[in-house]
Amino acid sequence: MLSRLLPRALADSTFLRVYVLMALALVMIFALALLAISVVDKVRRQHYQEQLADAPMTLFTAQLSALPAEARGAWLVRLSERLEISMTLHDLGDYPLGYFAAARLEAGHTLAHQTQAEGWRLQRKLPGEPRLLRVELANLTEHQLVGLAELLGDWLLATEPDQRRDKLAMLQSSAIMLQLSDTPPEGFAPTQLAELGDAEVMIRLLPQRWAMSLYLRLSDEDGDRQWVEVGPLHAFEPLPASLLLLLLMMLLGVLAVIIYLIVRSVEARMSRLELAATRIAAGRLDTRVKVEGSDFVGRLGMALNGMAAQVQSLLRAQQDMIRAVSHELRTPVARIRFAVQMVEDMTDDPAVRRQLQGVDTDIAELDDLVDEILTYARLGSEAANGAELKTTPVECRVMAERVIEALRPLHGQLAITLTPGDEVEAAVEPRYLQRALQNLVANACRHAQSRVMIRIHGEPRLVRIDVEDDGPGVPAAARSEIFKPFARLDDSRARRSGGYGLGLSIVQKVMAWHGGSVMVDASPTLGGARFTLLLPQRDPPPEA
Repeated sequence: MLSRLLPRALADSTFLRVYVLMALALVMIFALALLAISVVDKVRRQHYQEQLADAPMTLFTAQLSALPAEARGAWLVRLSERLEISMTLHDLGDYPLGYFAAARLEAGHTLAHQTQAEGWRLQRKLPGEPRLLRVELANLTEHQLVGLAELLGDWLLATEPDQRRDKLAMLQSSAIMLQLSDTPPEGFAPTQLAELGDAEVMIRLLPQRWAMSLYLRLSDEDGDRQWVEVGPLHAFEPLPASLLLLLLMMLLGVLAVIIYLIVRSVEARMSRLELAATRIAAGRLDTRVKVEGSDFVGRLGMALNGMAAQVQSLLRAQQDMIRAVSHELRTPVARIRFAVQMVEDMTDDPAVRRQLQGVDTDIAELDDLVDEILTYARLGSEAANGAELKTTPVECRVMAERVIEALRPLHGQLAITLTPGDEVEAAVEPRYLQRALQNLVANACRHAQSRVMIRIHGEPRLVRIDVEDDGPGVPAAARSEIFKPFARLDDSRARRSGGYGLGLSIVQKVMAWHGGSVMVDASPTLGGARFTLLLPQRDPPPEA
């Protein structure tokens, strides 16, 4: 029983570890996906902030480049006080930067870094100069937005009207849209437009879009008016939670399918290993596993094949030795029998003849023992080598009646009966199955007091044969031991009752070869032992 349960336990343990590892892999992948999404969102936020800061930083560096070197410091101080931010100008060599940061500065990009105080540091290189403008601010307020828009208006007013669009194009970015129009913006009342002075800023909130736009009016000396629209400035929008959840679920779904396919393949191969191990444990030592690949399952299959081949070789050598010894015993037994007969013919002494009859009885028992050993070895060899069982349809009740007719003369003091019932036909090997049934009935006759009964039941896929007696029975603790070769019990199944301890082992071999089983319990009718043969129904081979 342990040999049959061990492969299943190993397979279940392996599958459990595989499923646990799969669950841990999914959890780890889920965590890595969350981390990746967080990093992507952080990169998106920083990119948005750099795009948002690109227009004002371009405006600052353009105005600084147009000023003489001695006037730049004062201009930065005034602008810092006006916008309430820190603005400083440094030599590019004073702040060593990494390769990628320096390359981006040289390409005219704005760098944005978050400081420890939850503020921001903006850096941009002055065009054509090895100088770096640094701007530090805690946050972006409405006052600073208005100040930046006013600075933009002052800068455009100092420019010829036909050059303003070119200057606005310099400040365009993906985060800030700048438009110059000759018509007033829509959505404002005429009184609001009339009150709007030159370079004054008007703010329009767009709550449905989480955005805002800034408007400026520019008036020329000849009375022409232009309006500048800054925006709309959209707030940063992180990835929606529903989209993130959908992406995670899709990712986990794809990974789960991939892992399931991998585990399914491994499980199928492990199931084949389990089936092979079960067949080997049942005595089919010719079973081999098809090795696929050189992974751990393939190596396990190779180890299982090697184990089966080694066990089969050892068992074959043992059975060959048993057969050889048994055959060699027949010659001296025959010589002893011949010598006993010669001595018996040479003497008429009654005492000597009684001793010779005892010797002849012992020789007959030894001869029967050799037959039992040869039968047991032959059954084990045929089952281990995977010999095909040649079955024919047999009427089980007729076979049982033949067994009763053979044993009744030897046990005249016992009532050996077959309970009435319907005919039961089974596809079996007739000679071996009759031998198994005869062994059980003979075993029951040796230990019965007055009665032995045989019952035969036919079911759709099973034939059950019960052999009961009214003897002392088999103790529950010894029921699993009596099927071992040469096993005997100390009381009811003692040597004085006859037998060699191989009859029940032969029964078990025959039933295992037929794919059935044998078991023993207490007889509910007669009170002694009840041996049960469970024989699966087999389809008979097609006629040639």
